[in-house]
Amino acid sequence: MKALILVGGFGTRLRPLTLKHPKPLVEFANKPMILHQIEALKAIGVTEVVLAINYKPEEMMNFLKDFDTKLDIKITCSQETEPLGTAGPLALARDKLIDDSGEPFFVLNSDVISEYPLKLMIEFHRAHGGEASIMVTKVDEPSKYGVVVMEESTGKVERFVEKPKAFVGNNINAGIYLLNQSVVDRIELKPTSIEKEVFPKIAAENKLYAMALPGFWMDIGQPMDYIAGLRLYLDSLRKKSPSKLAIGPHIVGNVLVDETAEIGEGCLIGPDVAVGPGCVVESGARLSSCSLMSGVTIKKHACISSSIIGWSSTVGQGTRLEKTVLGEAVHVKTSLKGAVYVCDDVYSNGGAVFPDREMESSNLKPESNVRVWD
Repeated sequence: MKALILVGGFGTRLRPLTLKHPKPLVEFANKPMILHQIEALKAIGVTEVVLAINYKPEEMMNFLKDFDTKLDIKITCSQETEPLGTAGPLALARDKLIDDSGEPFFVLNSDVISEYPLKLMIEFHRAHGGEASIMVTKVDEPSKYGVVVMEESTGKVERFVEKPKAFVGNNINAGIYLLNQSVVDRIELKPTSIEKEVFPKIAAENKLYAMALPGFWMDIGQPMDYIAGLRLYLDSLRKKSPSKLAIGPHIVGNVLVDETAEIGEGCLIGPDVAVGPGCVVESGARLSSCSLMSGVTIKKHACISSSIIGWSSTVGQGTRLEKTVLGEAVHVKTSLKGAVYVCDDVYSNGGAVFPDREMESSNLKPESNVRVWD
């Protein structure tokens, strides 16, 4: 069985983390986003994963070249020369997806994090006998999304309604599909939307079915959704694999700490925190609802909440960060490229600091979405 992961976007919503790295390599819960998906696919018997990509393909493949051996799964790349939307990449990867087995293949959006109930989806797909299956999830505000109108009893999709003004349902496309190989024949090699151009035609032929996704779901393609997704992921981990979570007098709620991280005395960490490989959290620091990527240093008595701290960033003593994203960094005392250094006693409430920068003064305005440039 095969799968295609749509990773071609530039990740603009998650900048500055994606300025130097493709979005699927941004760490989420201490591992690159895309590894969550590849491991889930491997677990249900997928033997080959095709990455549909057009942004930094060399870095993607260099990073993943060892994982096909470690995970015993074939990983290949289908590189776009122009953005092809969400359906065009399937036509481009036709030779990689179509074979004599006749087996359906998965398609996943790389932004999506969930419990990936892929085995259940295979069973659902085989049971209804249609041409395509999509996962849907319920949301509180469907007017912000494209809504999937379906028969609740059978899952047969009737139509799609983009950002409805009147209530027609609250099931939205969750970005996980299982498609018969014949679906590729419906797609031309040009920029095409699978949601707006391909699925409606299949639905009109009564061959498209939707499965309600059990468990949590989040599109983590922008900072605040990333933080919300981390909370949901850690909640799920608590239920399924609680031994993976940190415990101790300095831990509050669900916290994931890499075994190579160093935690100082008198810290208070949690809830909803991920501390990545090689991180150093000095004494008295307070962390909540945040993610520290590999190599981050948090100095004494710093306080960080609702923030994402990029690789090798240094947050100064007594600094307070809220709703802030720091790009990839090294300590400013070195002259290496990628430096972001937050000085001592700085307060930031809403902002994004790009690589190669030093943050010297406080940013007090909430949600100011600060961008620090040349």
